[in-house]
Amino acid sequence: MAFAESAGDEPGPPAESASESGRGSLAPLLAVCAGYFMVILDVTIINVAVPVVGRELSASLTDIQWITDGYTMVFAGFLMTGGALGDRLGNRRVFCWGVVVFTVSSAVCASAPSAPFLVTARLVEGLGAALIVPGSLALLQQAYPAPAARSWAFGLWGSMAGIAASAGPLLGGLLVDTAGWRWVFLINLPVGVACLVLTLHDVTPSPRRAARALDWPAQCAVVAAVALLTGALNEAGRRGWSDPAVVAGMGLAALAAATFAVRERLARSPALPLSLLRSRAMSGAAVIGLLFNFGFYGMVFTASLEFQHQRGFSALATGAALFPAVAMTMFASVLSGRLTRRTGDRPLVASGMLLAALGLAGWAAAGADPVYWLLVAPMMAAGFGTSFALTGSTATVMGAAPPAYSGAASALFNTTRQIGSATGVALGGSLLATGADYNAGLRISMAIGALAYLTAAVLAWLCVPEKAEEA
Repeated sequence: MAFAESAGDEPGPPAESASESGRGSLAPLLAVCAGYFMVILDVTIINVAVPVVGRELSASLTDIQWITDGYTMVFAGFLMTGGALGDRLGNRRVFCWGVVVFTVSSAVCASAPSAPFLVTARLVEGLGAALIVPGSLALLQQAYPAPAARSWAFGLWGSMAGIAASAGPLLGGLLVDTAGWRWVFLINLPVGVACLVLTLHDVTPSPRRAARALDWPAQCAVVAAVALLTGALNEAGRRGWSDPAVVAGMGLAALAAATFAVRERLARSPALPLSLLRSRAMSGAAVIGLLFNFGFYGMVFTASLEFQHQRGFSALATGAALFPAVAMTMFASVLSGRLTRRTGDRPLVASGMLLAALGLAGWAAAGADPVYWLLVAPMMAAGFGTSFALTGSTATVMGAAPPAYSGAASALFNTTRQIGSATGVALGGSLLATGADYNAGLRISMAIGALAYLTAAVLAWLCVPEKAEEA
């Protein structure tokens, strides 16, 4: 692509960083966060739209799950590839490629005439997201290398996720009820164009490490593991948990994950060195990311279906009903970014996970068909706790990785997070589809999410250092 040649990432002296120019240098942060905003907005805005999409395109519940999870599956599966490409070819270059792919595929999603067409376009959109997200953290690591500036940047990066998550349900509901569901994809076009212009103008080109080989067998193993696991969980809702295809899919997913581990041990140039995977801080924080995304996005997906299918809410009313959960994510990100310099990361991550666990446990204990106001506090606790833990776990992963592997470390963290999102949505949808009692399936889903959060709290206390490690 022409822009990649004219603004290609070349090795050279580092540009003035935030640590040198002062924390007020916002241009790189705004440019990078615009792309991340677009990706997260697409995750949350679709939740209130899929019931309407399902009706207009005559989609089954499994089709609706694939419209949501097809994107997440490819996103998660190719994050390691996106991170490796960024480290090899330059993070800014690959980030810009991702913005172009994401923006164009969003336009294609908006024109979808059928559910299979939309699912296919969402797969391509997920590929664009997989190229954007690893570069976003790596570019912030490059622009803000000092620990204090880096914590500040990561906190605002998390705040951008909170803003996108907060805006998604309300904006999606407003667009669906006024302009139609296709506008939940068209809204990405101006954001994508602005992101590309800002990145090319304000973000310094990244070093290219051409000697780093791409470990294609390992990349394929990750893609296979994520695709098989997500597919098996999605199909369990239609076929049942004991169906041979579902059991085989889960078994093959485990085999693909084992193949990845063996390949990384034997490869001359592994996608992520085992020395980094053996780091308690990095591996522990990556698993924490998986667990809190599993809990939060599983809750948002099942709550969206509950509010529209069982309670008869409109898309806009569903967005408003979910707002207490997602609005807290913005506030919690800002607060945790400020507190981490005083308390360290461990107390924030652990307490955030405990609060989120209490929230979903409260929903599970609320009984069958509770009044909406009883669900507000549980949703707020889940949203606040998840985002409160995000800054510390992000800093832990990125601080544990050397600069040469910043893209791969970011990819690992975001891969596990997206696997958590995909499995949370798939498991929640399957529990609703297979259970004779819809409300019982919903409460079981919330209870499993609470257990995931509680497990993350224990891991945080064992694995997250009190102070973020310096790369």
